[in-house]
Amino acid sequence: MKLAIVTAYPPSKVTLTEYGYHLVKHFRLQKEVTEIVLITDKTKEAKDLSFTEEGCKITVKECWSFNSYKNVFGIMGAIADTKPDAVLFNLQFLKFGDKKVPAALGLMLPLICKLKGIPTISLLHNILEQVDLENAGITKSSFLKKAYNFIGASLTKVILSSDILAVTISKYKGILESKYKSRNVALIPHGAFETPPEPTYQLPKGPKQVMAFGKFGTYKKVEILIDAVEIIRQRTKQDIEIVIAGTDSPNTPGYLNEVSKKYKHVDQLRFTGYVAEEDVPVIFNDSAVVVFPYTSTTGSSGVLHQAGSYGKAVALPDLGDLSILVKEEGYKGEFFEPESAESLADAIENIITYDDYREELSKINYKAACSLPMSDITQMYVDYFAAIQMAKAGNISIDTIIAEREKEREMEKEREAVELLVK
Repeated sequence: MKLAIVTAYPPSKVTLTEYGYHLVKHFRLQKEVTEIVLITDKTKEAKDLSFTEEGCKITVKECWSFNSYKNVFGIMGAIADTKPDAVLFNLQFLKFGDKKVPAALGLMLPLICKLKGIPTISLLHNILEQVDLENAGITKSSFLKKAYNFIGASLTKVILSSDILAVTISKYKGILESKYKSRNVALIPHGAFETPPEPTYQLPKGPKQVMAFGKFGTYKKVEILIDAVEIIRQRTKQDIEIVIAGTDSPNTPGYLNEVSKKYKHVDQLRFTGYVAEEDVPVIFNDSAVVVFPYTSTTGSSGVLHQAGSYGKAVALPDLGDLSILVKEEGYKGEFFEPESAESLADAIENIITYDDYREELSKINYKAACSLPMSDITQMYVDYFAAIQMAKAGNISIDTIIAEREKEREMEKEREAVELLVK
């Protein structure tokens, strides 16, 4: 199968870049995939294709840009030139721009591919019904919120025209099936990017690093983390370094620079800037705890899966999607009230003070990450593409295939649970 993947890709700063990298990394190892056509956004630097494992050929087509009105033509031109057997879209609502028209035009691409008869799966990382538009930095206006929700519902219907729409959280599947009466929605978990050898769970010498990772400034606010560590410093003798790993959200340029000025008096506060893929293991391995200073969520958390794969304890806000994800995929952490620095301080202190507890959380999260490696996730997509071909041949309907696949996964989970009880 010659597979086209439409995604942002490192060193791009556009959303879902890292997930795109790991999709490509693991699809190229699937025996059914003979070539990957990487349909990606334009960057000044070369794309990161420094994979060590032997895999299939990758053809790079840099043909779109964030907020460009011409993305549809560039992407469909690349598809016409390369003639893939199937297309996978790695999407969220602001994937192609934070301006209304470019964003909407980009989300019409799955429909165009479907109309051209190309087997199409769209992976939608968030649904507008679950996005807090104000906290996500989109709009505060009540009128505009209603307008966005109307437009969002219309665009969701367009994306649902894909042969299969994949979501990573069961709640999203339920909402889409209930509201839009869809029967082509598949639950495919997010997956863990890497599954390194099991760590020792020991911390490096020196201050304990309390780390937040991501793109900050909208619903990810680092002030609460800094304030929480300052509270801990006032009441304990813990030696702590605060590590803010990542960049500004595209919606809030200059945010981290302003934070660094505001907190320049705070000791042992480090802003790493953009973290290259090869530096990610170091950032996580050196951390005592990974903190999620979120005021809302917009889908499954790649950072949680990364923290698990490196065997790290986590401090999480008690918010909808994260709470669901923790329960569904077997992660565990210290929860805190989303806007309370005191509550976050308690959560961090519980983890860094008691090494046995920190190691217990770390081991649970590592095990959870190992249960859903990206190799398994990409195989699910390969299986679904094969199912689409079967459906097009008239042998079976898509909704029947989805139901059968998900029933098989539930039975597998039950078998694993029984095996754990026996042990």
